[in-house]
Amino acid sequence: MEIAGKKAIVFGGTSGIGLAAAKQLAALGADVVAASRNPDKTGDVPSGITLRQCDVLDRDGLSQLFQDYAPFDILVSAATGGERAIGPFLEMDMDGYQASFAKLWGYANVVRYGAGHMSEDGTIVLVSGSPARKTHPGYSALGSVGGAVEALVRAVAQEIAPRRLNVVSPGFIDTPMFAHEGAERAEFLRKGTVDNIIPRAGTPDEVAQGIVFMVQNEFVTGTTIDVDGGCLLP
Repeated sequence: MEIAGKKAIVFGGTSGIGLAAAKQLAALGADVVAASRNPDKTGDVPSGITLRQCDVLDRDGLSQLFQDYAPFDILVSAATGGERAIGPFLEMDMDGYQASFAKLWGYANVVRYGAGHMSEDGTIVLVSGSPARKTHPGYSALGSVGGAVEALVRAVAQEIAPRRLNVVSPGFIDTPMFAHEGAERAEFLRKGTVDNIIPRAGTPDEVAQGIVFMVQNEFVTGTTIDVDGGCLLP
């Protein structure tokens, strides 16, 4: 796909991976809308990118946004949907475990209500995470949600063709999602990646490059690309 001149909508597009994807698509000439459920969370969004407030769990709001910008060509969602439950499964607050699936519901809403407003050669990219296929103790909720996202992509890609649907799966990425600062943050990131083949945290830009690849390559659909520093390998 030639990105220049295309219309793109990026959910979670005001921080972290979503913001990096929005910037890269805009730099390649796309007309980009960055949507976030928190209008105050705007990061350093460039002036050329249009900002919209929208919660991926708000189906009416999603439908309206899609109608406003239809037809569009590129749809990316890196929105988390809400909080994530972390901790031993047998001690898990099951309300928290269930709430973690807001990410899946948000993605399902984006695809369900967005695909019909896209051009026929349009492309959708979602973001899961390495726990979908390699889950460490304490991350059962993240692994469950990520696995469900990837299964959703494999199933739905067949139904929305010729539009394409793919997922990018990041490993441990240095994003604003982590609240640690300074030396504490550096140590947190070091511990989280010490066993990786590439022993460091990834950057949002590196994940966004994977998203752009999925957008551009017209022979890829229903699949997952890993941007994880080799963390899935033994």
